[in-house]
Amino acid sequence: MTVEASVTIPGETFSRVALTDSAVELLDKLWLIHGPLMFHQSGGCCDGSSPMCYPAGEFITAEADVLLGVLDISRGAEGRADAGVPGGADGDGPRLIEFWMSREQFEYWRHTHLTVDVVPGRGSGFSVEAPEGKRFLIRSRLMG
Repeated sequence: MTVEASVTIPGETFSRVALTDSAVELLDKLWLIHGPLMFHQSGGCCDGSSPMCYPAGEFITAEADVLLGVLDISRGAEGRADAGVPGGADGDGPRLIEFWMSREQFEYWRHTHLTVDVVPGRGSGFSVEAPEGKRFLIRSRLMG
């Protein structure tokens, strides 16, 4: 099962981004540590081509970025360990994560649907999952 992002690009009717269950599980943990989160994918070399997860607002976006979607990780969260935590599983508020991509990178990826997954390993020191011994990565498929 995956969590699909809301549609945020004007004129579109389809989700461009999703999270695997493994990604949601890690994001739950990171949310408890860092609070609200966001993703940005720059398309630069090395780790820049991976989605980077930051505390919300820590990475400043601008006209050079595209909001591909907003992911709600509060859905289906009954029984999580964070019940009672603001923004947690018990309805104290939504847990929304924006997914941004540089406009230049979006031009290359505009025909793909992205799924954020998790694999063992250490990604960039700037992304909040690095100390967990895991890293986010993108699995992509062409959209019809």
